Amino acid sequence: MENYLEKTKIWVERFVIGLNLCPFAKKPFSQGKIRFILEETTDLEQLAATFVKECLFLHRTKTESVETTLLVHPYILTNFYDYLDFISVAEALLEQLELEGVIQVASFHPDYQFEGTTSDAPENYTNRSPYPMLHLIREDSIANALAHWENPEEIPQINIEKMNELGVEGIKKVLESKSQ
Repeated sequence: MENYLEKTKIWVERFVIGLNLCPFAKKPFSQGKIRFILEETTDLEQLAATFVKECLFLHRTKTESVETTLLVHPYILTNFYDYLDFISVAEALLEQLELEGVIQVASFHPDYQFEGTTSDAPENYTNRSPYPMLHLIREDSIANALAHWENPEEIPQINIEKMNELGVEGIKKVLESKSQ
């Protein structure tokens, strides 16, 4: 049986942190403050319930214990467009929980494709993950991280340039590598 969470942790370490795609990920990862949750359901209502549970957990838990959560769901929303539809549901749930502006959702999917790009564009890999997942992030953590980062608005463009420089073959080599 595939170890979804272990593969996700390796992806975070080697790809996200290794290529510095998220300059804020290294510290919580090395401190063990990223919560990795596996939801093996194929039912949308169950996924929504788990999403709500994890949002409430993150909201009620001190940052010193858990900084952020990756909710990995390999058996549901495998179609990227269905996944995008669920992001709207997730955002509506945050609003219902009165957590809009407290927690935000970042989206990662194996077939992620930015609007206006082709499916094979290297820049899509900035948001491509081994499995569909929802990244629950505290807004305060984002604000704190951005306060210590010069020109944070440049991060997406820097990442796009990195991906384009590596190209799809280079990206695949990084993803397949056994070490950093």
